[in-house]
Amino acid sequence: MIWDKLSPFYDFFEYIYNGKCYKGIAEKITEYVTEEDIVLECACGTGLLTLPMAQKCKKLIATDYSAGMLRQTKKKVTKYSNTKVQKASILELPFKDNKFDVVVAANVIHLLDEPDKAISELKRVCKPNGKIILPTYINNEKKNSIYAAKLLSVLGVKFKRQFSLASYKEFVSLHNILRVEYSVVEGRMPCAFAIITNC
Repeated sequence: MIWDKLSPFYDFFEYIYNGKCYKGIAEKITEYVTEEDIVLECACGTGLLTLPMAQKCKKLIATDYSAGMLRQTKKKVTKYSNTKVQKASILELPFKDNKFDVVVAANVIHLLDEPDKAISELKRVCKPNGKIILPTYINNEKKNSIYAAKLLSVLGVKFKRQFSLASYKEFVSLHNILRVEYSVVEGRMPCAFAIITNC
C-alpha cells in the first residue's frame, strides 16, 4: 500500500512543504474539541492532528486503513491513556450509531473513490448536534497546490478530486447537510474547512 511506504516520510513533507497550513489545521480543529468530548478521527495518517486532540479531549479513537501510518501515530500518542489507535476504513466504520461528539476526517475526501459513502458513515457515527470536521485541501486554486498534487501523484498518491473552495462547498451541499460553516487555512496547499453540525 502506498501509504505504508510513505508513512516514514509523510511528516517531513507536511512540516517542510506545508507546515504553516498544518499548524493552522491543528489549531482550528482543537477549537471545536472540548474536555468532555468523545472524538473519532478517521484517516489519522501519522497523527499530526491526533496529538493536539489527545491533549484536549476526554477520549479519542484514531483510525486509519494503513498499518504504516498507524505505527507513526502510536509513537506520538503512546503516553495518552485517553487515546486508542486502531485500523478501520472510513467507508465502513466499526462503531455504533450516534457514538461520538466530534468526528474528524482531515484531508482524505479528495482521495476517495466513494466519498459519499464516507460522509454517510461520518454522519451515522456522530451524535445529533455533534460536529463533523472535514478539512480538505483546495488544490485547484494556486499554482503551488497544483504542482504539489502532481508531485504526490508521481509518488503514487492519486487525487480523485481537485477541489476549489467553491466546488468543495458544492460537494458538501449534495449530502443533505443543513448546518455548515466554512473557513480556509492558508498555506502552500490551502485547506478548506467544513464544520458540520450533525442533524
